[in-house]
Amino acid sequence: MPFLHSLLRTYLFLIPLVVLVLTELMKVVVYRLNHGAWHRLPFQHGGFPSTHSAFVTSLLIIVGRKMGIDSVEFAIAAVFAAVVWYDAVAIRSEIDQQAKALNFLQHVYKFSEEVGHSLAEVLVGIGFGAVVTMVGIWLS
Repeated sequence: MPFLHSLLRTYLFLIPLVVLVLTELMKVVVYRLNHGAWHRLPFQHGGFPSTHSAFVTSLLIIVGRKMGIDSVEFAIAAVFAAVVWYDAVAIRSEIDQQAKALNFLQHVYKFSEEVGHSLAEVLVGIGFGAVVTMVGIWLS
């Protein structure tokens, strides 16, 4: 338990978690503004902005600040972030298209058609994650 207690007291761990929660709350509010209803629950796939993008951006900035941008850790975090960003836009968008086709062809099981993100959703996630992280660093 002391490990968990000390981990939760460090800004290096807390800031990405705050980014995650704030991005999910932002998704719910954006859905409400766009659709006029509170049907979207936090931590569902897809939506505006991309929580994964915001989270890995926060991790990338934290690692860069703590370890330096010329460190191996930063390089690993950058590659990890790039994979997540690419997956959100390209790979998961293909899953959306496949789900739409499967839902058209069969009616037994409804596949989710909102798994991926648009480029705008990912870019806003990156920006939001960066801003919240920088504010968190400034406050700590």
